[in-house]
Amino acid sequence: MSDYQQLSHEFSPVYNKDSRLLILGTFPSVKSREQHFYYGHPQNRFWNILAAITKEPLPESVQDKQQLLLSHHIALWDVIQSCEIIGSSDSSIRNVVPSDIAGLLPHTSIQAIFGNGNKACQLFDKYAATTLSDFPERNIIHKLPSTSPANASWTLPRLTAYWEEQLFPYLTLD
Repeated sequence: MSDYQQLSHEFSPVYNKDSRLLILGTFPSVKSREQHFYYGHPQNRFWNILAAITKEPLPESVQDKQQLLLSHHIALWDVIQSCEIIGSSDSSIRNVVPSDIAGLLPHTSIQAIFGNGNKACQLFDKYAATTLSDFPERNIIHKLPSTSPANASWTLPRLTAYWEEQLFPYLTLD
């Protein structure tokens, strides 16, 4: 699969008016696109980390994942609305149309934005940060190490501890 495909994001961001932090990825992987929801690859550690941090069971269904996010005031989206991409390769992304993050923020209580990996942060800085001039306190993205299985230098316990340290001030844990 070495050919570029022009693709658009096919599922909505997860948020509500009580969302206090926003986690941004780049663009859905092939597995996520097949499942029509975020972090669908079984080896991606995103859901394991959030379950551990929030002390919740590992969510299985899309509805369970949405509930986990919303009950802890976490919003989830991707920086890119559409792009050309080869498979799931973030390094192949080109011809980007960014998501309307500035349009999302007024409908939330977001206090901080986090990027899941370097590429999400780079794309945010390049395409989205400048659109947030009405939200100067929210136009900075905080980099989290990627939950991708390709980020093998970060073990699950190390990732979980780092994510927890960064997200804890914004989480609602009942």
